[in-house]
This record gives sequence, structure tokens and C-alpha cells, in this order.
Amino acid sequence: MVPFLLVIVSIVAGVHYYLYARLVKAAALSPSLARAGAIAFVVLALLIPIGMVLSRTLPRPASTAISVVTFSWFGVVILLFFLTLGSEVLRLGWGALSLGGLLPDDPERRLFFQRVLAGGVAISGAALAGYGVAVARGKVGVKKVGVALKKFPKELDGFKLVQISDVHIGPTIGRSWLEDVVASINALEPDLVAITGDLVDGSVEDLRDQVSPLKDIKAKHGVFFVTGNHEYYAGADAWIAHLPSLGIRVLRNERVAIGDGNGATFDLAGVDDYRAHGFGGDHGPDLHRALEDRDLEREVVLLAHQPKQAIQAAKLGVGLQLSGHTHGGQIFPWNFFVKLDQPFIAGLDRLGEFQIYTSCGTGYWGPPMRVGAPPEISLIELRRA
Repeated sequence: MVPFLLVIVSIVAGVHYYLYARLVKAAALSPSLARAGAIAFVVLALLIPIGMVLSRTLPRPASTAISVVTFSWFGVVILLFFLTLGSEVLRLGWGALSLGGLLPDDPERRLFFQRVLAGGVAISGAALAGYGVAVARGKVGVKKVGVALKKFPKELDGFKLVQISDVHIGPTIGRSWLEDVVASINALEPDLVAITGDLVDGSVEDLRDQVSPLKDIKAKHGVFFVTGNHEYYAGADAWIAHLPSLGIRVLRNERVAIGDGNGATFDLAGVDDYRAHGFGGDHGPDLHRALEDRDLEREVVLLAHQPKQAIQAAKLGVGLQLSGHTHGGQIFPWNFFVKLDQPFIAGLDRLGEFQIYTSCGTGYWGPPMRVGAPPEISLIELRRA
């Protein structure tokens, strides 16, 4: 945590100073307002790292309150930062017109322009933050996706596979929210439910009651789970041991046959998170092991938390991979930065005959906001190509 916090503190300090310089200092407010603004930005900058630490150490009621305040401001900062960056284009345009003599270089006019920009950024940031909270904390919608697979058994056409991912049960997402998600899943009458990692942000001891609604999921062929990176931060071994008590089968570099009992089957495989090797023990993805000695005429649907695991899956004959991890960027335009780490961000993509569906995620991490990447319960209807 120490190196992580040092990086966070450095970035947070720099971003807050930039926002102060553009939204307060450049607006040349009165001395008392400028002083209040400076103090406010220092306090809010300190809030983020301190809040992150306290949210992990205090009991749930207190950690929830601190997390809501801390991460809400974190989300506002992200929005303000990108909006302020966007406003630099207008500042450059104003400067170019002034230098070209198309606008009078009037200090009062320039100050008015700076104040309008600062006010516009602040109002836009607040509006987008409110919208983002409403989307993230509102009812999770169902996204229907049809996928045709070359080897999928025709007898199982219309097979309903429901995927949830990146639920992030933790300080700000709890039992009542999850109960609504489970009710939505059951209303779809799924044949199978897949949870593609990052289910929790906390220990079994802290979140046992919060995740208990998962035991009420009803699916003809069962509920399956693969680890995400956040399970390893939270104690993966304990969660791997606990989830079966909720009726959830954990797939760790293995596969199971899913079928109708009359010979119409496909393989459901699952691997550990892409970076699980770093946590020691027997953890780490091993797709070769999951697929060894399989019937090559049988279709394979793979559960793998990170989309980048698709590169290997495509080479090994997997028909469809279901992933999450990206949150679709969660807050626009963060999706462009996610692209630097992951080959696929959201939706259905192809690599030749191989297909991958990347969920935008069902919950959220950090800021309780989603802008441009709504949460989803994915209803994936499988059929033969």
C-alpha cells in the first residue's frame, strides 16, 4: 500500500494544484475567497489518500460514510480535470485571437473570460457528477447480446447465459443493492450464470452478510465464478473457500461440460486472473491446463476476468470469452486510457472466428459514478452459427 499511496498522493497533489490554478487563481477572486479556495483544495487533496486508508481500517458503517465522501470527491476531480483540460483549447483560441489583433487585449475582458470558463467547468462538473451517481446507483439494466458459435450444439439454441462482472461489493455497495441485482437475474430465468471476477472489495469476515444474496440466484446449470484482481487484494483463498457455500462453483484453470443430458453439450472453462501469479501459491492463469484433453469438436466458452487473456484463448480454439475488468472506462474519457492496457474495452469483438464479450461491469470501483459506461447485467443468448 505504501508505494501505491505515494503515487496517489503525488498525482492527487498535482491535479488539485492544477484545478486550483485554473478555477480559483486564474479567476482572480477576492483575497478572502482565494484563500478559502486554496484551503479547500488542500483539505480535499488530503481527503483522498487519508480516506482510502480509513475506509480499509474502520468498521463498515464508518468506512461506508468515509468512502462515499472520499470517492465522490475523487469522481468530481476526474470530471473537473478533463473538463479543465478541454477548456485549455478555448484559452489557446482566445490567446491566438488576441495576438492576431482580432480581439482587443483588454485585461478586464480577459478576466471575465477566465471567470466564465471557471464557472462553466464547475457547473458542468457538478452536473455530470450528479448524473454519474444516478446512473451508477440506479437500477442496473439488462443488456441483451446474441452470439453465434460455429460448434455450439443446435439443440441448445437460445441458451441464456447471464454474466455479471466487477460487482465490487465493499464499502459503498452492499446487501440491499445486490438483492436487486439477484432479483433481476432470476427474472431472466437463466440457464447459467457467470461471475467474471472482481466480485468483492474486502474480506470474507467483513462482507459475509453483504454477499449472502448470491445464494438466491437460480440457474438451471448453476452459477460459476472466476477470480479477478480484486479478489487477490481481498484474500482470494478465503473467498475461493467461501463461495461454494453460496452455491457458486469456482473455476480455477479447469472446465466443466454443460448440456441437456442427451449428448448436446459445450465446455465452460475458467482461469485465474491474468496477474494472479504475483500472489504466490498455486495462483495464476493456466489455459492449457483448463483445455487439456478436450474434445476438439465441442465448443468452448471461457470465463477470464481480463480481456487481454483473449490473445492466448484465440490461439487455442476457444469460441467465446467472457470478460470484465475494464468497466468500459466507467467515467468518460477514461476508456481511452484503458485502451493502453487492454485490447478490448466493452461489447462484442472478434479475432477471426474467436469472439469476446467484455462487460462494462455491474457495480463500480472507487467513485460511485458512471459517465458514458452504464452498468449492466449481460444476457448472452448462445446459438449455433
